[in-house]
Amino acid sequence: MKKKIWLWNHYATDMYQNQGGRHYWFADNMIKQGYQVTIFCASTYHNKVEYIDTGSKKYTTDTVDNIPFVFVKTTPALGNGIDRVKNMGWFYLNLFSVAKEYVKQNGKPDLILASSVHPLTMVAGIQIAKKLGVPCICEVRDLWPETIFKGGKIKEHSAFGKTLTIGEHWIYKKANALVFTKEGDTDHIKEKKWDTVQGGSIDLTKCHYINNGIDLEAFKKAVTENILDDPELNDKKFNVVYAGALRPINNVENIIETAVILKDRPDIQFLIYGDGNQKEILEKKIINEGLTNVKMKGYVNKRYIPYILSKSSVNLLNYSHTQYNWARGNSSNKLFEYMASGKPIISTVKMGYSIIDKYKCGVELKKNTSQEMANAILSIKNMDVTRYDEMGQNSRNGAKDFDFKILTKKLIGVIDSVN
Repeated sequence: MKKKIWLWNHYATDMYQNQGGRHYWFADNMIKQGYQVTIFCASTYHNKVEYIDTGSKKYTTDTVDNIPFVFVKTTPALGNGIDRVKNMGWFYLNLFSVAKEYVKQNGKPDLILASSVHPLTMVAGIQIAKKLGVPCICEVRDLWPETIFKGGKIKEHSAFGKTLTIGEHWIYKKANALVFTKEGDTDHIKEKKWDTVQGGSIDLTKCHYINNGIDLEAFKKAVTENILDDPELNDKKFNVVYAGALRPINNVENIIETAVILKDRPDIQFLIYGDGNQKEILEKKIINEGLTNVKMKGYVNKRYIPYILSKSSVNLLNYSHTQYNWARGNSSNKLFEYMASGKPIISTVKMGYSIIDKYKCGVELKKNTSQEMANAILSIKNMDVTRYDEMGQNSRNGAKDFDFKILTKKLIGVIDSVN
């Protein structure tokens, strides 16, 4: 009998609803190989009023595609204020009693994989795994608290900032193994001089890299089955597509400013899919500039993204230079969806450990100005067909290395290393 694995991700409730995502695909592939995998997540959806009703109990269960889910009772969390903090706290606290009860009903696991984004899930994973006498792998999908410090929400050298850093070090030290989603994340440990080579307590041999990726089979199926009725996608124009959140870190205003530069090119149009707190600002800018070459498409269900990207001419990875440390690399789901579409990519930041550069599937901008983006768009549009097709094929081939069948093999290797 193969191992019984608990995957903990506070926000995997969205994966349950969408029937896809990192831990959904890990679980699906591992179950097909004989592992017993259960996903633990919150009873609430991220930034939504909907929730899974646990009744009078602290958890409830359901199974989809043969994947068992355990929904841990949590309070609602809209926005990034105190309600979200409470939501995290309740998930952490309730995990202890839920795990105890679930063990009584189903037996203890052979291993817990506790995934961020927020660190309390990893703290609970380490503490409960110790009680159960099993290993805990901590998966760090975002470098907290570095991300918070970079965004300016908390000062690194404040009392709270120092406390978060102490907690981060404790997690890295206590975990039986660490999985990072960006290739350069272990540089963070070296910079802090936490590694054993520099006299610290963290052995880098227990650190592993498994990026986010794509279920290529599901992506290809969605292209043909989930067709979006959008006439502009079928225009004989050069479609510059952005699909993602409309918030400061994504710097979507830069796309609008690029459209201003190219407004006299009727053969080029910008299609922006997504929602966020900057939507109204962007729409006003489009009106004020009198732009007809930008179409704000609003929110679309994720199931339509593969079809949308299949109709693009070039896809934009549009980020702010200042609100994130891109030297570590990129682990955005969007990158791998873009690659799977087989179209060239323009990234507005020059990444460390660049996947785009490695696979020669696009262009990375050095300065992230609207003029530089306009030049990159025109450069790709004016490429000869052979070179354009080669760049697209490089995207498609690169995506194969990040298919979840491949990534699951890597995860199983990490699991075997601690058992």
